Amino acid sequence: MESAARGMAEPATSVGLPPAEEAQGQPREAALEESRKLLCAHFASVSGTDLALAQGYLAENGWDLQRALNSYFEPPLDQVPADRMPPPPAFVDLTEDSTVSNPSTAVGAAGSVQQEDESMFSLITWNIDGLDLSNVQERARGVCSYIALYSPDVVFLQEVIPPYLNYLQKRAVSYTIIPGNTDDYFTAIMLKKSRVKLLKHEIIPFPTTAMRRNLLAVHATVSGIEVCLMTSHLESTKSHGEERLNQLKKVLAKMTEESNSTTVIFGGDTNLRDKEVAKLGGLPSSVVDIWEFLGRPEHCHYTWDTSQNTNLDARYKCKLRFDRLFFRSASAGGQIIPRSLDLIGLEKLDCGKFPSDHWGLLCMFDIVL
Repeated sequence: MESAARGMAEPATSVGLPPAEEAQGQPREAALEESRKLLCAHFASVSGTDLALAQGYLAENGWDLQRALNSYFEPPLDQVPADRMPPPPAFVDLTEDSTVSNPSTAVGAAGSVQQEDESMFSLITWNIDGLDLSNVQERARGVCSYIALYSPDVVFLQEVIPPYLNYLQKRAVSYTIIPGNTDDYFTAIMLKKSRVKLLKHEIIPFPTTAMRRNLLAVHATVSGIEVCLMTSHLESTKSHGEERLNQLKKVLAKMTEESNSTTVIFGGDTNLRDKEVAKLGGLPSSVVDIWEFLGRPEHCHYTWDTSQNTNLDARYKCKLRFDRLFFRSASAGGQIIPRSLDLIGLEKLDCGKFPSDHWGLLCMFDIVL
């Protein structure tokens, strides 16, 4: 289980459900439910995922924790030598609009392809669920089709794995790609070379993370306007709320500390619940949640929705706004102003899966010079 541990404490070699009647005299059904909750929590802690994914893998493996973890982490695709990696299918070339395999199923809610316009700026943020190895090649091609279709100026990605990064680096030659790490799973920011000039980047660690999370910040210019672009995958699961809030505080501090002449945009899989933001007293006065700024459009309210997204085969229905975009405007000079927000990734692929268990967010901005 070298790949499963990933730097965390490894569970006992054989872990399964305890006999329900032995669980402190509880009724059998209640004891069974409690035992399964504990197993989900343990799986999520070891794998660095969430309870919904944990439940799916455990249910598929007879609620045997060891088997479920083996199923999740093996085969370790990100550790297979390149010369032994099976050849990928004909992936979509991000530099060629004509290579989008099926534009009619990739448009989603946002409508037609956006043409490059100096008065506009576009950004996608998406947790692409690279840790789920089921149909990973087909799903990767689906994500790339959306990027080719919308040709965004900036892309924030979370849950990238090394093979995914290698593919993007070879194919997306019109983008500069900055990863937040190169091991296990990580974030990445893609900048369209024709529009976004990279100045520098930095990786800000989260010192107390249990899930190898950090903050990736890129400094660049768009149409001569200075921007700081940041993405992160904040700590997952309800039980890690305290660490998640510590990470959020670090993100917000970084946003407010940037020069007043710089527009700051943060986006990613925040795993936030609204009550957690309220616990902090809301966002700083200079920082806005773009979804709220745009009037809370209902069509893009939920980015993680098991009632519509069937990738996890969850037996329960849950809707949450995990994926968020925060914005701090510059106090002078050219302005970048949020204009619209849409979900992407809403269509199933030929393999029967969505590109990710998260919907992506496509945000359009107006540029006022």
